[in-house]
Amino acid sequence: MPKQAVWIILIIVAIAAGVWIYRSMTPSGARSNHVWEFFADPSSHADWKVAAGSRCGEAPFLFPTDGMIGFLWDDSFRVGHRHQGIDIFAGTEVGVTAIVAAYDGYLTRQADWKSSVIMRVPSDPLAPGRQIWLYYTHMADNAGNSYIVANFPPGTKEVFVAAGTLLGYQGDYSGDPNNPTGIHLHFSIVKDDGNGNFLNELAIKNTYDPSPYLGIPLNAKKSDGEVPLCKPTDS
Repeated sequence: MPKQAVWIILIIVAIAAGVWIYRSMTPSGARSNHVWEFFADPSSHADWKVAAGSRCGEAPFLFPTDGMIGFLWDDSFRVGHRHQGIDIFAGTEVGVTAIVAAYDGYLTRQADWKSSVIMRVPSDPLAPGRQIWLYYTHMADNAGNSYIVANFPPGTKEVFVAAGTLLGYQGDYSGDPNNPTGIHLHFSIVKDDGNGNFLNELAIKNTYDPSPYLGIPLNAKKSDGEVPLCKPTDS
């Protein structure tokens, strides 16, 4: 191999190593590294996963799916971006890992929603009398074939669903068949507009920090970069 080619390879390796080290020094970078490690070998990181339907301590919500909590509320993937919920990765194929309702509520699936449902909770368990909405998305494959269960077809409106009810399965739908997401559930807690409707989930100001609802530290600004888990409390 020519010396020039060897030097080019060494430079590329050095740059890649530098990027990895730099990212490991920041909480958000460390989380990205953990996600890639999990994708590479989920079975070796089974201790990073939280079980669907489990409850952390006295938290009001059930955990909505099996998986590793990869990205947090208020994480940032690019300049100016703030993540409005949490991303939970199961490390399985599309359409395999179940998603369940985190809390009792009234489910709506708009007519054009292929991968999403939203549930109205009339009284926030942490602020009684305040209405909130629970949003679940990416429940379809990259072509838009839905993994939402047949009980909730497009156009479903205000159907009561109990906590723990099966809603669908993790997928990788992004709206662009050529650029699917990693297979996961995006879950967020959305504010009400004061008139009985949910606000735009794409703006973080319209969502709540899910940490106290799930009993797990899920605020990126308070994270140390480690994989979030339910911490046992002293009795």
